[in-house]
Amino acid sequence: MIISMRPHATKEQIDHVCERIREFGYKVHSIQGEERVVIGVVGVGDVTACLESLEATPGVESAVRISAPYKFVSREFKNDHSVLRINGNEIGGDEFVVMAGPCSVESERQIMETAEGVAEAGAKMLRGGAFKPRTSPYDFQGLEVEGLKLLSKAKEATGLGIVTEIMSDRDVDLVAEYADVMQVGARNMQNFALLKSLGGCGRPVLLKRGMSSTIKELLMSAEYVVAHGNPNVVLCERGIRTFETATRNTCDIAAVPVLNELTHLPVVLDPSHATGKRSLVPALARAAVAIGADGLLLEVHPCPEKAFSDGAQSLNLEEFRGMMKMLEPYISLWKETRAAAAVPAV
Repeated sequence: MIISMRPHATKEQIDHVCERIREFGYKVHSIQGEERVVIGVVGVGDVTACLESLEATPGVESAVRISAPYKFVSREFKNDHSVLRINGNEIGGDEFVVMAGPCSVESERQIMETAEGVAEAGAKMLRGGAFKPRTSPYDFQGLEVEGLKLLSKAKEATGLGIVTEIMSDRDVDLVAEYADVMQVGARNMQNFALLKSLGGCGRPVLLKRGMSSTIKELLMSAEYVVAHGNPNVVLCERGIRTFETATRNTCDIAAVPVLNELTHLPVVLDPSHATGKRSLVPALARAAVAIGADGLLLEVHPCPEKAFSDGAQSLNLEEFRGMMKMLEPYISLWKETRAAAAVPAV
């Protein structure tokens, strides 16, 4: 349920409403709102009786049942697009944010060269894996703590925010020391112990869609993070597994506008994993801008042919610069469209 208090509701009225909610066996999960207090209610109980009681409680403007199974990430809970402020950037606002970097941090020279190159070309955040989930146990698994330290050094040199993957709930505190955004990869989208831990990590979470997961399942996973105390979640469409073999995955481009209808959370697209081919990345990046994504997550490497992982889908620095230049008119139109949508109708 969502309980909207009147604009000038007193603290005593708000406290009384919270007490009544608990008396019905529900939990007061979140209170948010700039102009008015909005109280989120979760749990199992007599919904009808609770709604009727609260509607008659002083200070309450409305009490509404949320029909979606994902309560706090739904448009029913919050109609306005959420804006996440990360390292001086806004994801979900008036800025199209590009996050770029290598699949894996391999060396100081590699990550510094990449960071300086993508920053110069217009990226706002640096992505790079220190802990890597690999299909084969014999493949490179990442530099782990040393990789995190190298990412921190790159941030200090360039000012770029850091996006890096978290694989285990045991490592949440460690990774949070270095990361601006905690990335949950496709394989961990339904790692519920990890999602619960990220609810208290104090960092925004970038949640990738599982390779065989539905949009509803993605939103339910986001709900785990938000329901455990962290409202700062970015969703990422990175392609799903289908019968098609021409590309590494099949990009569900329609997922972007679908998610924009269903949730207030920002949505970004990962064209690198969605295609698996660097030649296709720029075209899909254009599509992401055109269809209303809030940003891109891209793999970039100084020398893809020598990359420890995902070289075939990584742009080199020259290709990345060319793509960013090509995207400029599309992003300009994106900004105009976003600004027009923000102007209330007369």
